Amino acid sequence: MTLLWIALLPLLGVVVPALSAGRGRRDCSLATAVLPAIALLLTLSQLPALAAGEALRFSVDWVPALGLDLAFRLDGLSLLFNLLIVGIGLLILLYAHYYLSPEEPFGRFYAYLILFMASMVGIVMSDNLLLLWLFWELTGISSFLLIGFWSRRSDARKGARMALTVTGAGGLALLAGLLLLGDMAGSFDMNVVLASGDAILADPRYPAMLVLVLLGAFTKSAQFPFHFWLPHAMAAPTPVSAYLHSATMVKAGIFLMARLHPAIAGSEAWSVIVSLVGMTTMLYGAWFALIKTDLKAILAFSTVSHLGLVTVLLGIGSPMAVLAALFHILNHATFKAALFMGAGIIDHETGTRELGRLGGLRHAMPVTALLMSLAAAAMAGVPLFNGFLSKEMFFTETLATPVLGGLSWLLPLLATLGGILSVGYSLRLVHAVFFKPARETPPRSPHEPPRLMRAPVELLVALCVLVGLFPAALASGILEVAAPAVLGEPLDFHLAIWHGINLPLLMSLAALVAGVTSYLLHRRLLQLIKAFRPVDARLVFEAALQRLGRYAEVAVAHFDGGSLQRYMSLLLLAALVMGGLGLVGMPVLTGERGNQPLDGILILGAALLIFGGIGTVATHRYRLISLLLLSVVGLVVSLTFARFSAPDLALTQLSVEVVTMILLMLALFFLPQRTPRESSPMRNLRDVGLAGALGMVVASLNYAVLTRDNAAISGFFLDNSVPGGGGHNVVNVILVDFRGFDTLGEITVLALAGLAIFKLLNRLRLFMPHSDGEGRVWSPDRYPAILTSISMALLPLALLVSAFIFLRGHNLPGGGFIAGLITAVALILLYMARGVEWTQRRLDFPYQPVAVAGVGIATLTGLGSWLFGRPFLTSAFGHFHLPLVGEFELATAMLFDLGVYLAVVGATLMILANLGKVTTPHRPAKEPAAESERTRPPKEPAGPRKEPVRPHEEPTPPHKEQA
Repeated sequence: MTLLWIALLPLLGVVVPALSAGRGRRDCSLATAVLPAIALLLTLSQLPALAAGEALRFSVDWVPALGLDLAFRLDGLSLLFNLLIVGIGLLILLYAHYYLSPEEPFGRFYAYLILFMASMVGIVMSDNLLLLWLFWELTGISSFLLIGFWSRRSDARKGARMALTVTGAGGLALLAGLLLLGDMAGSFDMNVVLASGDAILADPRYPAMLVLVLLGAFTKSAQFPFHFWLPHAMAAPTPVSAYLHSATMVKAGIFLMARLHPAIAGSEAWSVIVSLVGMTTMLYGAWFALIKTDLKAILAFSTVSHLGLVTVLLGIGSPMAVLAALFHILNHATFKAALFMGAGIIDHETGTRELGRLGGLRHAMPVTALLMSLAAAAMAGVPLFNGFLSKEMFFTETLATPVLGGLSWLLPLLATLGGILSVGYSLRLVHAVFFKPARETPPRSPHEPPRLMRAPVELLVALCVLVGLFPAALASGILEVAAPAVLGEPLDFHLAIWHGINLPLLMSLAALVAGVTSYLLHRRLLQLIKAFRPVDARLVFEAALQRLGRYAEVAVAHFDGGSLQRYMSLLLLAALVMGGLGLVGMPVLTGERGNQPLDGILILGAALLIFGGIGTVATHRYRLISLLLLSVVGLVVSLTFARFSAPDLALTQLSVEVVTMILLMLALFFLPQRTPRESSPMRNLRDVGLAGALGMVVASLNYAVLTRDNAAISGFFLDNSVPGGGGHNVVNVILVDFRGFDTLGEITVLALAGLAIFKLLNRLRLFMPHSDGEGRVWSPDRYPAILTSISMALLPLALLVSAFIFLRGHNLPGGGFIAGLITAVALILLYMARGVEWTQRRLDFPYQPVAVAGVGIATLTGLGSWLFGRPFLTSAFGHFHLPLVGEFELATAMLFDLGVYLAVVGATLMILANLGKVTTPHRPAKEPAAESERTRPPKEPAGPRKEPVRPHEEPTPPHKEQA
């Protein structure tokens, strides 16, 4: 359970900022940090077990049919990343407390930040491929919210959209790759996958899977050519950049390659693709970091470069290369987070990040200058800093690997070039800001930040120095635990500052000397760059999106005729062809079961059904008549259900029919009495032919199915309804037990639809015409006495019937859905009889909480089964005896049915009651305009002026003013 709490505590922490934001920023910051801090302590408490070689696991079934389990693991690799994610995350919370202005919505910012932290913790602790992907996508959504936090800025919106597009597309590729990987391994369980490396490498689908998985990793970790989104994500607040782009999000792809290394690495394709992409990324990012003038842009491209370095090491794949990759992940997170926060301090205190407007800050900000200089030295790989050690290991592995065969000499050469560029942009970053004389005065007078704002930087810089001086004492322990999680076996190594004079040391010294030289020649490099036309990746991306939009518009215009009739005809024609092909392949239409006998009642019902259907179509221009004939169709369908022993369906259909008719009547009130003719005789003939042919095909298919014996699942439900669900009403047991998850989804959708329609109708006010389209005035008696009297008598009776239907539903026809519809119909009748104002004064409560409470009760009922170790939504039942009452049955399904009942009542009334009050009162009869309208001849368009009715346009209702 400890692993579950480590994963869930940050997720639960998402709601803390919302609950504590009202108490002020200080209390909100402290409260937000509590749950992640507890998760960090729980993680550290597992260190002894991990040091002993254990891999801790926790798993419960979630969706077994899909192979998706709620499974978490904590091994050395998860421990390393958890320490970075949660540890640096807590430092970012402290830093953000001082960075954000008091006017910023800090509660929302903290919630987004903790959501991202929880997503990253979920990724590194997932023990199931599908669960990993779910958290992977959650990082994309939360990073989109963080990058676009300053939504008032165009660059923030575009940067967030770019990041979401690129990483989201990579996430889809990753999903396909993980599905292939799970199929190749025979399971989505991480242990099984990691143990199936030989079978995976031998599978013919391995190349396709490898490319898809690497696409997901490369897009998330900003590897070339998907690197362009990361520099433009710098439009986010600096705490976001320091967190997402140093320790967490961009390392998610690195983590994925490390986690799946035992399963998918070891092939030539892996080595070539990963190494070449990583080396290209390293050099490309380092070059642009050397020429950029914005502090965060320099750090962004340097991040791209260092991620490429780690990718090269993972591509090499030797044990020491993997160790160097893990070591550099740890080192890069510390010095890069410190540098990002230092850049934020400079921006916060001076008002700018442009190098041209900065300079000489060592006098005004001496402590910040020292901290930034030390962190930049670690990034450059200067001896006695942590970055030097991992870069030395990088140089060593490039010398020892034969990845490119006869071209293997290129790897150390290019690695040295990357080291040269790294020294150049690190030196430029420090010298241009703190030591070089300023050419312009910054917008604000520079000074040191608050002490606690600088504290996270001081801690991280101290780690950079201490790990560089004492690597064996401070870094060996965590690496000894992390390396076996990737390699599958313990690794014997020793970290030390001095290994003697060797070729890697000479490469480091050459990189330092040449890097200083590259900075001294920086002005000439800028002159060379000016000869080339600058390219803004954001503009290129936006232009590509616009071109894609134009192509989509052209394609839609080609296929879109703007005719709903055309769409329906094509859809039905496709159904006709597919159904006809199925019939052609059948030798005999009639099956072995034969036909049932006909009687007069069936013939009469069929005739009424045919008459109602044809009448509905024939009178469609007369809306009210067509609606009445449509109700005949619904009534006959209900009677058909009852005739063929489906009383639950009959009750449901009848209740739905009443609600639907009321809804249509309310909607038709605002529509003209008649609709214009729109179809030519030839089109009508075509439609009749298509409808008739499709009707015959569908009828033939139904006939073929009904006259044959088919293996149905109904036997299972009939046999298990009583012993498994405790109810004799099989339909209700299916809804609340066997298929309860479907029902929960349906009532959730119903409640959401009701809320959405309520939101749309809440402030909508349409004009209420005082006469119909032919000038006939509505009756002045808005609430007839007969209807009022009947409604008052029917309401308690309907509610009593509703309660009766609800209580008997588990064993006899009925249930929460039908009872909810009956209640809704009874209350709607009261609305119709008494009016909205009168009814709402007496039913003074909103319907939204009713629907939400219904979904909540149904969900909690399902969750309750977990407390007893049973699957979600498993119902329990028992028989009890009370004196005078006798024996009776109680089932937890009744609570679930209560949730269904409340959701149906709330959603239905949200829609119908609000649709009934969207009108504005019609003008009193004494107004001259109204009197003049009443005296007008029938069928004459009313209004202040006459306008021609355009084709396919409804005639304007007779009123003077528009709502």
